[in-house]
Amino acid sequence: MITAVFNTIFFQPILNLLVWLYVTLPGQDIGIAIIVLTFIIKLVLYPLTHLQIKQQRAMQGIQPKIEEIRARLKDDKEKQAAELMSLYQKEKVNPAASCLPLLVQLPVFIALYHALSVGLASQGLNQLYPFVPNPQTIQTMFLGLFDLTKPNYILAIAAALVQFWQTRMILKPPAATVMAPPPEVANSKGAKDESMTAIMNKQMTYMMPIMTAVIGFSLPGGLTLYWLVMSLLTVAQQYIVMRRTPPKMEPQLGN
Repeated sequence: MITAVFNTIFFQPILNLLVWLYVTLPGQDIGIAIIVLTFIIKLVLYPLTHLQIKQQRAMQGIQPKIEEIRARLKDDKEKQAAELMSLYQKEKVNPAASCLPLLVQLPVFIALYHALSVGLASQGLNQLYPFVPNPQTIQTMFLGLFDLTKPNYILAIAAALVQFWQTRMILKPPAATVMAPPPEVANSKGAKDESMTAIMNKQMTYMMPIMTAVIGFSLPGGLTLYWLVMSLLTVAQQYIVMRRTPPKMEPQLGN
């Protein structure tokens, strides 16, 4: 059951905005309303996502230094943690910042799920604000093709492909950050191309899209449409931020 606080802060505002968009936009298409709603949410979250992308970009730039510290101090976890913290402070990098937009989106995602599941039904429309017109019934077909209250495989696969594109773009190491490993760890496991971080990045590149598709197969199509559009907007934002924030040039050893 949706708690009163969640209902007031997330569910009701999102339901009302969605219905208002549905009634106001030409054609009264709930899919178009969800797309416009996604643009609005993206606009609100833009500063957080911008910070997330810049932090991920910065983390890529200092990855060789992180690998060096982990390899050099692999037997002294306490000192390793202290040096990593010092490196983050020096480079003004916060690894936790990349999780913030996702955490903020989670209640929005849940609220939209409830809006599509119960809010758009006739009995759910009694939660509309007085100034939001009540359409009495809402047509849940998108462009006359998809019922967005039911799972949709096409949207789920499309969302997964865009998720792959988004993850690959942000995890692809910038060429400018590649440098020769320090002499003291040149032959260590941490200095090899197939480091643990690289392996984890590869797993994320493929596992995240697979999870997106599997979850999308069981969720209402409206949620999958929201995730698809949000991912497309994030890809566009990543492209802009990454072009404006070139990777830091690390000195090559021997130069």
